Amino acid sequence: MCRVVDLQQAVLAKNDACAHTLREDLAARGTALVNLLSSPGSGKTALLERELTLARSRGIPVAALTADLATENDAVRLARSGVPVKQVLTDGLCHLEAEMLGGHLHGWLPADTRLLFIENVGNLVCPASYDLGEALRVVLASVTEGEDKPLKYPTAFGLAHLVVVTKTDIADAVSFDEKEFRANVEQINPGVEVVLTSARGGEGDGLLLDRALAARDGAPVHIPVMTRKSHHVHDAEDGQPCDEGHTHTPDHSHGEHTHAGEHTHPHRAPGGRAHTTDPDTVASSRS
Repeated sequence: MCRVVDLQQAVLAKNDACAHTLREDLAARGTALVNLLSSPGSGKTALLERELTLARSRGIPVAALTADLATENDAVRLARSGVPVKQVLTDGLCHLEAEMLGGHLHGWLPADTRLLFIENVGNLVCPASYDLGEALRVVLASVTEGEDKPLKYPTAFGLAHLVVVTKTDIADAVSFDEKEFRANVEQINPGVEVVLTSARGGEGDGLLLDRALAARDGAPVHIPVMTRKSHHVHDAEDGQPCDEGHTHTPDHSHGEHTHAGEHTHPHRAPGGRAHTTDPDTVASSRS
């Protein structure tokens, strides 16, 4: 058991070192990374497509990288916005890590990009443990998922800088209790902002983009009570060095470490296959 815990800590420490490096590199070029986490089917892709389209209409240079276990469906959808999009197929890995992300960004990310949106693998457990060098971490939940979602996934919601509720156009139909949801979020992450959105109905259009731009321009970002210091993330100086531009070491173990009942399990860790999706050539995006 001690060896498993030590290995988990080493993996996370190395990830933190890579995230620290990536954050500094992006900041130096004027780019802020926005990490989007949610369960599958939350409406994350639909909302992001609208925000990317809005950014392009405003002349704001943005890009998006989307990660999935299989298919390029999300990249094809996001490319309709007309902004640079890249698909990473993780081949079974349930999350992105900072080192593999840095490798995929190298040589692809346009130099003038102000905001880089990362659509993480649909999963509220594993991705919550990995800092990607983000300036803003956003957790999304649809009205169909239940008001107790924050209580079931305390690490994901507890480390969020912003919480977004999606599909509000059907809130009445599914008897979504907004007051109860907000109370549960507040219990886990006191003071975090909760915004309401509907990709279909238009509620909250531009809110995610505005919050991301504010973070990029240096506006104060919410600091969760469950900070990374008290959770499991270490300063870069305490971690292993990051081999920039390379994928991470395979066959490691990881897991949630803060709350009882959240699981720890091994995962295969491939570097992931990448596809750049050109809005004009989406039909030929597969390799």
